[in-house]
Amino acid sequence: MSYDRVRETDPAVADALASERERQNDTLAMIASENHASEAVMEAQGSELTNKYAEGYPGERYYAGCEHADTVEELARERAKELWGADHVNVQPHSGTQANMGVYLAMLEPGDKILSMELEHGGHLSHGHPANFTGKTYEVEQYGVDPETGYIDYEDLAATAAEFEPDIVVSGYSAYPRDIDFERIQGVADDVGAYHLADIAHTTGLVAAGVHSSPVGVADFVTGSTHKTIRSGRGGIIMCEEEYADDVDAAVFPGAQGGPLMHNIAGKAVGFKEALEPEFEEYAQQVVDNARALGERLQEHGFSLVSGGTDTHLVLVDLRESHPETTGKDAETALEEVGIVLNANTVPGETRSAFNPSGIRAGTPALTTRGFGEEACREVADLISRVVDDYDDESVKAEVADRVDELTDEYTLYD
Repeated sequence: MSYDRVRETDPAVADALASERERQNDTLAMIASENHASEAVMEAQGSELTNKYAEGYPGERYYAGCEHADTVEELARERAKELWGADHVNVQPHSGTQANMGVYLAMLEPGDKILSMELEHGGHLSHGHPANFTGKTYEVEQYGVDPETGYIDYEDLAATAAEFEPDIVVSGYSAYPRDIDFERIQGVADDVGAYHLADIAHTTGLVAAGVHSSPVGVADFVTGSTHKTIRSGRGGIIMCEEEYADDVDAAVFPGAQGGPLMHNIAGKAVGFKEALEPEFEEYAQQVVDNARALGERLQEHGFSLVSGGTDTHLVLVDLRESHPETTGKDAETALEEVGIVLNANTVPGETRSAFNPSGIRAGTPALTTRGFGEEACREVADLISRVVDDYDDESVKAEVADRVDELTDEYTLYD
């Protein structure tokens, strides 16, 4: 994209957009929640639908002139049903967090009880953190992972649920590298008479491709983001059985949102069509294979992985054993300087601040989109190790930065 029209109107924004395109081309995106959408998805998101108000749902809009908006939203909904095997889908949430809000508003009253995973163990803000609307609106109790294994402690989850008697149990996580036994968690919810919300924000694409277990048809509600491993337009999604459809739709609009972002829904529709192609299953499997290769090579360099490995698109590194004096923020900053962009992250049993934690989280969705395979991801692990081992050594960082430049030239992104 040249951004010529933007440049005529607003050179400052055009410069920022062009610089961001250059940054993405010239760096390795390894933040596990990020990916690179196709130019077709980005074109749809920049379409004339940005001009259209379409409050309501297809066939039941509050404004005239929505026939083409209806077509796009119906395509997005039907493709989502096919991808995930869902009975009912709402594609209007502006984000994964607002998808969760839609479920909470539909099924809970203020003061009701949520049982979810602790943030430092891999949970998400919208699952009940005190600073989030969930923590301010509902009573929250949390479960975690086994400190010895790094896996979900299902027995503790069940015991906590029996004592707490939640109204809804939340599964699905933002920094948990293992497959999830959704049926077991559903059993816990059933035992205490609670709903089960499975938040697959990170693994939407992996679930759609069948390389990660699916909560659809198991959990009462499934929410997700549509721009991470699924690589479609930016936003959120809610899936549920027909018996909950009216309540969920009413909670999203008019309960939590006004007019839907129809241009983003167009991006979702295009991305979902891409994900229905056979090549997407190959992509999703490669994401998982690449994460496994990345994690195993990091272990060969002496890094400790939470749970000892990964079944998904991400690895969570605990630096306390291998690099006790190095914080996740130290590693994040040094790696960004050489063009490897990942994030500092809390780890189970965190002993530092969430703003300067003891771990780093690295994902492979965006690398895989660029065409990286296992061997290339092993080399990236080598580069990460070199930088974290000597993050104050400018000569090491210069050498690694040069190699990152070579890799980004070899695995091109946008023209």
